[in-house]
Amino acid sequence: MGDLNFGQTSTLRPRKDDNLPAVDRPAFFLLVLLYMLQGVPVGLAFGSVPFILKSHLSYAQVGIFSLAAYPYSLKLLWSPIIDAIFYPKLGRRRSWIIPVQLFSGLTLIFLGLRIETLLERPEENLTAITSAFFCLVFLCATQDIAVDGWALTILSPSALSFASTAQTIGINTGYFSSFTVFLAFNSPEFANKYLRKVPIDAGLVSLNGYLKFWGVMYLLITCIVMVVPEYPRHLAKYQKSGKRSTGLRAIANVYRSMFQVLKLRNVQLLILIHLVCKIGFQTNEAATNLKLLERGFLKEDLAITVLIDFPFEIIFGYYAARWSNGKSPLTPWLYGYLGRLLSAALAQFLVYNFPANGEVTKGYFVAVIMQHLLGSFMLTIQFVSICAFHTNIADPLIGGTYMTTLNTLSNFGGQWPRIIVLSMIDTFTVSTCQAPEGASPLEYGFSCVADAGKELCKALGGLCETTRDGYYYTNTVCIVLGLLIWVWLKKQVGGLQSLPISSWRVVQVCPRQK
Repeated sequence: MGDLNFGQTSTLRPRKDDNLPAVDRPAFFLLVLLYMLQGVPVGLAFGSVPFILKSHLSYAQVGIFSLAAYPYSLKLLWSPIIDAIFYPKLGRRRSWIIPVQLFSGLTLIFLGLRIETLLERPEENLTAITSAFFCLVFLCATQDIAVDGWALTILSPSALSFASTAQTIGINTGYFSSFTVFLAFNSPEFANKYLRKVPIDAGLVSLNGYLKFWGVMYLLITCIVMVVPEYPRHLAKYQKSGKRSTGLRAIANVYRSMFQVLKLRNVQLLILIHLVCKIGFQTNEAATNLKLLERGFLKEDLAITVLIDFPFEIIFGYYAARWSNGKSPLTPWLYGYLGRLLSAALAQFLVYNFPANGEVTKGYFVAVIMQHLLGSFMLTIQFVSICAFHTNIADPLIGGTYMTTLNTLSNFGGQWPRIIVLSMIDTFTVSTCQAPEGASPLEYGFSCVADAGKELCKALGGLCETTRDGYYYTNTVCIVLGLLIWVWLKKQVGGLQSLPISSWRVVQVCPRQK
């Protein structure tokens, strides 16, 4: 792709006031709730369930479960339907949010009744578990399309920059509730060490109970959406009037408009950036915690480590949103990129220097916490910055589809390398079962990279000895590629954020008469 002829003056909409107008606060808090609901299944599918499965499955098998997250990377395929088809009495966005959230709530309750049975034999039920969460994430992705579109019309034009703030706070709250907080309170070791006097073999919160709780919350918050008008009273003047095309014609019009947007060279460059920008930190974010557990880091200590992340994520999200709401929202994104590469390098250093005797010192524990906080902070900066940029450039006429296309490609950039990276770790790893003293070596010497091999080796009384750890090789490759990509990104990002708004729209404004 050749160099683009970028303009020199930025016309991205800056916010004139640092405070959210009082009239927009109810809509802002509703958006936070809706994004929080979206974050709950995402946190389970992207975080907790892979973490739970890893104790029974190989990295490659966990990579198969990562397919459950793919609806987030494919939702642009059906987003024009969400933009075009609706029931006028409910409104363009509520027509989808209400039924999708009702069905999501019922799905969570049903899954809560079945999940414990499925997890008793995860290898046999891997397809069923993956399919169930695939459906749940599909519903979540559909809700995301409608909520992204609603965010462009439920807030005043001067408060649009707060849409990314609502998204950051809401999704982070839901995501980390389902990932870090849930894992902590689901862990018997954490509860016994930090919260109980008499230890028992159960966590404070079970997965089935957690799923049913959020299923009920989905239903309750959907009842709130039912009584909220599509357009707040103070924004009624912005509501489009007149006849609109419906049915297949409406869908075709939205697809046609989005196709025209995708033909813009600056949009194509942004798509390419989204597809390659997350390669550098894939190994760290997919495997570091799992690798620490393999080395002997206690589950309860990891639980408290990730639990500490939670309040900081909310604080980071607030300040990152304020930092990103200027004329150059992608500048913080570049800093966050380098920070995540640094976090990946520090993670490898910590794994490599795990105490040989298996005893985690206070200094090492604090170092793990700081590495987690660094990675979380930088991820939040990038997330908020790119969301603010998407909100600024999106065309409200096809808002749900436009925002979904950009956000989907951003998600896909983090998903497509993951299954490759997890498979590379297993491929590069060399681990063999060593015979115990006095035993015949003929029965041993087989690979125990996969959990099945580890279990067989253990049953035979052998010891799995790793002579080459694929984690280090894979993480190094990712970091090097990440640095090379950053050099290219630095040249492209400045030009993208200096383009006028009109260059991101299909309908161009007529030029001024000379």
